Amino acid sequence: QVQLVESGGGLVQAGDSLNLSCAASGRTFSDYAMGWFRQAPGKEREFVAATSRSGTTSYYGDSVKGRFTISRDNAKNTVYLQMNSLTPEDTAVYYCAANPHNDIYYFPVPNQYTYWGQGTQVTVSS
Repeated sequence: QVQLVESGGGLVQAGDSLNLSCAASGRTFSDYAMGWFRQAPGKEREFVAATSRSGTTSYYGDSVKGRFTISRDNAKNTVYLQMNSLTPEDTAVYYCAANPHNDIYYFPVPNQYTYWGQGTQVTVSS
């Protein structure tokens, strides 16, 4: 079992930045690729970003490329999502998730992730 707890969400204005964190406990953190997804009301869950077990490979959804950066610190069992130039379209609940597959082919696919956090709300006002 891996327990994931997100933090860092909140209410910001368009153009602002936020840094989300996801702390993991339980099984060995570095055994998992880590991803971020988001879900807005009435919409399907959307892939945001993912990083490999070592953090050397990252992959992003088209809507966040160039604005968001995923990183991880395996010594701290934590994955981060730095979000810059936020827009109202980024408003959603953001979830982190753990993926046993260390291949970018599987990164954007929600059902390849075994463990999920409870989510943190990000609201961007215009």
